[in-house]
Amino acid sequence: MGISSSMNAGVSGLNANANKLATISDNIANSQTYGYKRADVDFASMTVSDAKSPSTVGGGRWFTAGGVRTNAVWDVQEKGALAQTNNSTDLAITGRGFLPVSAVSAIGQPTADMPFMLTTTGSFSTNADGYLTTPSGLVLMGWPADANGVVGSYPRDTVSGLQPVRVNMSSVAVEPTSQVTLNVNLPTDDVEAGASGDPRVVTVEYFDNIGGSNTLTATFLPTVPAPGNPRSNEWTLTLTDQATGQSAGDYTLTFSDVPPNAGGLASVTGPVGGALTSSYDPVTGDLVLDLGNQQITFGLGSTSATGPQHMSQLSSTFSSVGVSHNGNAAGIYTGLSIDEKGYLQATYSSGFSKVIYQIPVADMPNPNGLRVLDNQCFALSQASGSLFLWNAGEGPTGGIEGFAREQSTTDIANELTQLIQTQRAYSSNAKIIQTVDEMLQETTNLKR
Repeated sequence: MGISSSMNAGVSGLNANANKLATISDNIANSQTYGYKRADVDFASMTVSDAKSPSTVGGGRWFTAGGVRTNAVWDVQEKGALAQTNNSTDLAITGRGFLPVSAVSAIGQPTADMPFMLTTTGSFSTNADGYLTTPSGLVLMGWPADANGVVGSYPRDTVSGLQPVRVNMSSVAVEPTSQVTLNVNLPTDDVEAGASGDPRVVTVEYFDNIGGSNTLTATFLPTVPAPGNPRSNEWTLTLTDQATGQSAGDYTLTFSDVPPNAGGLASVTGPVGGALTSSYDPVTGDLVLDLGNQQITFGLGSTSATGPQHMSQLSSTFSSVGVSHNGNAAGIYTGLSIDEKGYLQATYSSGFSKVIYQIPVADMPNPNGLRVLDNQCFALSQASGSLFLWNAGEGPTGGIEGFAREQSTTDIANELTQLIQTQRAYSSNAKIIQTVDEMLQETTNLKR
């Protein structure tokens, strides 16, 4: 058995090194493939029982060569370097985790029937139907947002809430105004005895729910004390919607002139009268104005020295240059962007963005146990463990980066070194077979 087992061991060595050579070839061929995970071969020895002594394995007086076997392995968890691109939806993960994807061919099926796959990077772009896909036929999966750009609560241990990301490229959207910040300075001279008592007026543009431009007027009427009396530090604020002519009534603003809140709001009372509903919160410093089908929050400032401060009454000129508001008129869809938390936003020509999907990052206990598929994709297996969908950048996962692709984990120099080693090992195993053949030939010649 010694000569025959040597022959078998040599043949298994040839097969093992041929497998090793195949992985090296694949690694080198995919050295420029984005998202490729380097393959390797794990060598394991084999032993067989000695026929003369079954209780002895590979030892004793007789030795029977068992040879070697191989198992292919992939270091899925290894991360390649990130390369910058010029496409906002070229996506990569800055740390641990995977992007959820499926097959474009499965679109239209129930989510539960779509093949669920994972990848670490992809060059996504909208196809003719608006789906965000790669050239290799993968579609990105995410949680959809509602009309206000709010992503609901979805289960994290199942993919049942995920949907193929689809963009309405012909859409027109508006961003109604919801916040106005009144960074206004009211001069102390206006509340001194002998002042003219003329109101200070601030006009603010706001956009309604259909993108129309309207105006809100904030009128500050100073309380002028009688001659010989100290300044009042008091103003009457009236908010008026010019679209309807209705007001929120009168609010009395009193400013402090003593530390630590000198020049800041000391109290806000009201409203008195007015057709529009409104209310003021002294903690947040916000006055909420209800226009019927739209609410706008005015940042006046807190009456506490430690709260948010916006309005002031200082010995200076009247200033309203710091007044700001959000909201935009109707705009046409112009493109997509994604932030590190995985929120996919549609951008519009009028200058605003709206969240349309949240892309989670999938993780599992053993990424190296994933089943390897084509197109740099992976599938869950018993060895990988079950998945959990994290918000990007939270828990053990990395953030999502746009304008980036993950490069191959192949190191050409290392592969060429292993190529030389494998070639020599293959030659050595071939030499064993050649030697055994010569020994068998010599044995055959003994009979002649």
